[in-house]
Amino acid sequence: MIESYHPTLKKVIDNIERVMIGKTKVAELSLVAILAEGHVLLEDVPGVGKTMMVRALAKSINAQFKRIQFTPDLLPSDVIGVSIYNPKEMEFQFRPGPIMGNIILADEINRTSPKTQSALLEGMEEKSITMDGVTHKLDRPFFVMATQNPIEYEGTYPLPEAQLDRFLLKLEMGYPELDEEMEVLSRAQKVPPIEDLEPVISINELRDLQQEVKNVFVDETLKRYIVEIARRTRTHSDVYLGASPRGSIALMKAAQAYAYIHDRDFVIPDDVQYLAPFVFSHRIILKAEAKYEGTTTEEVVKMVMTRIPIPVQKAAR
Repeated sequence: MIESYHPTLKKVIDNIERVMIGKTKVAELSLVAILAEGHVLLEDVPGVGKTMMVRALAKSINAQFKRIQFTPDLLPSDVIGVSIYNPKEMEFQFRPGPIMGNIILADEINRTSPKTQSALLEGMEEKSITMDGVTHKLDRPFFVMATQNPIEYEGTYPLPEAQLDRFLLKLEMGYPELDEEMEVLSRAQKVPPIEDLEPVISINELRDLQQEVKNVFVDETLKRYIVEIARRTRTHSDVYLGASPRGSIALMKAAQAYAYIHDRDFVIPDDVQYLAPFVFSHRIILKAEAKYEGTTTEEVVKMVMTRIPIPVQKAAR
């Protein structure tokens, strides 16, 4: 089935493709996350364009972009900000950190300590931060795209389960095809396309789209299908810890956003099946023997779905 795009969101995807060659799927899934008011964990080797993807997205929606380079010596205050005493005013004043933006690039998040990683948790979940007992609300939209190198690389710290569960989707960029990489070289000879990229929608338009996504219809049979997938991950023989109820909610919201991007006001089973590996794979912990045998969490999710009957959906209202 050939699907159309929502006209406004098609403009955003086309704009990102001016910079990112052959990364339509990643651009689309990044939009899924931001429309569902979630966050993305982008894992891949260095040099495949992770940072460029986030910058292109921020420029396309005219959002305030902030970048946090995670290093082993980064402190939580370097992320959320610090209170500094002003002798003239005789009071402490809060100086916000880079988390106070719309699009936050948390670059190489697994190169810093778990203590600093957790500084992002409150902002990602509550859309606010607390400093010296005072809560500071974050502007909407608030979207974190964290990049990480594969954990097998030296000098990396695996993200705690609580941190992973805060990401709506986990994506990979992958290497470009030969023709795509040739095009990357040709564009790199001149002025980088990112420098000339112009916004195609406004922040206010994006906020309106986020509200409209919440109205996308999800049939009760599909809700049961989502819950059944999550429950089966918890009882699978290779799984030590399955997807949480937060994961079920995340899959439903992602499916609503994906349907909306494709100009539908209702979710279909294909949406759920396509998104489930991106939503659940980082929320599952495999048993040691399954890891030893080379089983992946993505394989477990796909295996689980083959054992669940695809729901017969009622007519969308």
